[in-house]
Amino acid sequence: MTSSSAGPGRKQRRQVTEAILLVGGKGTRLRPLTVHTPKPMVPAAGVPFLTHQLARARAAGVEHIVLATSYLAEVFEPYFGDGSALGLHIEYVTEEEPLGTGGAIRNVAARLHSGPDDPVLIFNGDILTGLDIRALVDTHESTGADVSLHLTKVTDPRAYGLVPTDETGRVLAFLEKPQTPEEIVTDQINAGAYVFRRSLIDTIPAGRPVSVERETFPGLLAAGAHLQGMVDSTYWLDLGTPAAFVRGSADLVLGRAPSPAVPGRCGDRLVLPTATVAPNAKLTGGTVVGEGAFVAEDARIFGSTILPGAVIEPGAVITDSLIGTRARVGERSVLTGTVIGDGAVIGADNELREGVRVWCDARIPSGAVRFSSDQ
Repeated sequence: MTSSSAGPGRKQRRQVTEAILLVGGKGTRLRPLTVHTPKPMVPAAGVPFLTHQLARARAAGVEHIVLATSYLAEVFEPYFGDGSALGLHIEYVTEEEPLGTGGAIRNVAARLHSGPDDPVLIFNGDILTGLDIRALVDTHESTGADVSLHLTKVTDPRAYGLVPTDETGRVLAFLEKPQTPEEIVTDQINAGAYVFRRSLIDTIPAGRPVSVERETFPGLLAAGAHLQGMVDSTYWLDLGTPAAFVRGSADLVLGRAPSPAVPGRCGDRLVLPTATVAPNAKLTGGTVVGEGAFVAEDARIFGSTILPGAVIEPGAVITDSLIGTRARVGERSVLTGTVIGDGAVIGADNELREGVRVWCDARIPSGAVRFSSDQ
């Protein structure tokens, strides 16, 4: 399956100019954040998370991006349009039925203009990473690979499928999540960014659900294709849970996760232009206050995201939490590791702890939830 024209002896390496971005997931684990908003459009560091991915792709030389959409597909195009504001040409392809990662890639193939041996960048819409995209493309071209994968090392690989490689980085296998310590043969996992030889995309079955991780990659490996891994130690975070999403947004603000799309300088806080913050309110830890939001006097907010139009009343204390669009947190309420849905109202003097999710437009009366015995 390896074309001789793509071998390591080729004198001129191709640059990637096209990409597919997989943004069709429902974001079930992020609810209630994703009840009204697709996961890639939830704001991180003041802009939809997808903006950071698009900006990083553009910085790597990508000019044309196809968004593979499904859930709430109608939200994307009104915001990004044709992509010209980002220096890109963006097209949108919507799945009538969910097709999985591989099926989504195949479903948009007709929109690509690259030649059969040209590299095409593909990445998942829920990964925040400092990946050097050009380095991944260079690895792909210099090794003559059919597909190149960004791999990252994790401390606890039990929650992930494993991707062992040989001493040259060539992928040896794709292993399911290990069930026993003996099955942990590597700490390398699929980091969700790939470079495909364009012709390989057409080998994915069309019109049915396909998992690129469970079907496409193992099938290519069994057929003798060259799959190359590039391991690095750059920033990497799967934003699949509310806690991870809040952390990712804070890391963007703090400068730990690189992005040219952060609207302002990196620092301890990011307050969007039309937001209002009382002079004695304390914002730290990468906190974001969105457009039109209001933070009252004596409020203390650490490492949290306050979405547009939300109101934080006097004396509220919010840590590692996400407050939804137009939501309200009452006076002296204490929130730690919680998610408040769009339009929800938390009355005064409540205590909400780790893991609590308040649904969109819900109402919690004053003093209704307490974990301490204080009156």
